[in-house]
Amino acid sequence: MQLDLSTQIFQDEQLPEATELAGWAALTHALGLRAPVQEPACVSERHVGGSHRREGKWKIFDKRYRVENDFASHLTFALRHENIDLLVMKRAFDALQPSVVEDMVRATPTGAVARRVWFFYELLTGRRLDLEDASNIAAVDALDPEGYFTAPPRLSPRHRVRDNLLGNAQFCPVIRKTQALQRYVGLNLAQQARDVIVKTGSKLVARAASFMLLADSRASFEIEGERPPQNRIERWGRAVLEAGRRQLSRDEIYRLHALLIGDDRFTEIGYRSAGVFLGERDYTNDPIPEFIGARVTHVPPLMDGLLGCNDRLRSTDIDPVVQAAAIAFGFVYVHPLADGNGRLHRCLIHHVLAERKFTPPGMVFPVSSVMLDRIDAYRDTLQAHSGPLMPFIDWRVTADQNVEVTNDTADLYRYFDCTAEAEFLYACVQRTVEHDLPRELDYLRRHDEAIQRIMNLVEMPDQLAQSLITFIRQNDGRLGRRRRDGVFAKLTDEEVASTEAIVKGSFDGYLENDPAIFPPK
Repeated sequence: MQLDLSTQIFQDEQLPEATELAGWAALTHALGLRAPVQEPACVSERHVGGSHRREGKWKIFDKRYRVENDFASHLTFALRHENIDLLVMKRAFDALQPSVVEDMVRATPTGAVARRVWFFYELLTGRRLDLEDASNIAAVDALDPEGYFTAPPRLSPRHRVRDNLLGNAQFCPVIRKTQALQRYVGLNLAQQARDVIVKTGSKLVARAASFMLLADSRASFEIEGERPPQNRIERWGRAVLEAGRRQLSRDEIYRLHALLIGDDRFTEIGYRSAGVFLGERDYTNDPIPEFIGARVTHVPPLMDGLLGCNDRLRSTDIDPVVQAAAIAFGFVYVHPLADGNGRLHRCLIHHVLAERKFTPPGMVFPVSSVMLDRIDAYRDTLQAHSGPLMPFIDWRVTADQNVEVTNDTADLYRYFDCTAEAEFLYACVQRTVEHDLPRELDYLRRHDEAIQRIMNLVEMPDQLAQSLITFIRQNDGRLGRRRRDGVFAKLTDEEVASTEAIVKGSFDGYLENDPAIFPPK
């Protein structure tokens, strides 16, 4: 099947001079596919120095990579030289007559690329091609384990392809083994956290865990711009602390949603029955969406696929943080709930990390606190995925001024590259393990030392001594005049000076706000 690639513009991007579309971009343009191509490829008419170079969004290949303008050649190019794109591949299959793929397979029936194409066609479309089962030849991997995080393979005898995908036909993220992710995995952060805890007394660890849990719960609400009452924060904190104790299922998601919402008079619990969007409203209160969740009729099957993906990952040795990224970000992209998607998405991070034994028992890494500190990077990560999807979602304003998706968008939420999200999440986890946990334990040690020394100097209620430390630290090491003349008026000048010296000595060298770790917001 010949392709027409005569264009100088692709998805609002000008092609580099003297180049022609190739691979996924060529298929998307020629077949009129409604799918974003994040890193489009093209082939130059000239030598580019090496196999390829980058220019803006473009990956420009040397002239020797030029292929024939037909479906089989460009699909082969994409599978050999580009990152896998299940969304574009699925939509290309849907746009073609089955005979086109059958002809490609029959041309090289024992070829690795042809068998992978055959496997992906039948997996992604659910349709069986008119082809005899592959002969008994060496099997090939669906994804290259050197380039991708992969599940333990399951052989498809019909295609002689080992299915090592992270998910299934209903929901399948891919995560590349970038240098950054391999470096993060090599840090063995879970063991680092266990080592820190082993060296610390159990009571101190329990107190640190309590403070970190509260910080995470509070931050998760603050990310959404909410400041709920303390009892609601604590209730949600208890739910987060239980993460991983129950198997993730639709019922468990409903249970967590009910805990989160509390008052269900105005918010439906469970999978939503209407559209959902993030963004602003115009002067008539009509939506101006920046992001639109999955079409409401697609939510149950998408979530079934996500839960199936989680079930497959649970029994593997794939790094738990990588697994958490796939499940938690996949959840928030589907946006299955009427409200609370962001907080439940962050709760799922804790669920996966706890269930896969990454997080020490009874401990919650305050990932939400780090996300709040890095809120711009967090939003950029989310928008880098959701923003490119918006041109391919048709929607209308409903009578109640909500959004209703009017085209088939399920594939936009089923198949996505989750690499950037995994890198972001791992950076957050690294900070919690290498800085937040040791810092919290260090603070508590210094605090306890200061309390003990103050109580030896002046006998007072423990709570009052804690307040005294707080006031001195908040006032650059001095007890402020208002406090000195108020609740602490009975202290002598000598006792005040000694107390200030105790606090200064106990907290000397404590890096509470290291700008290298906690940049200004």
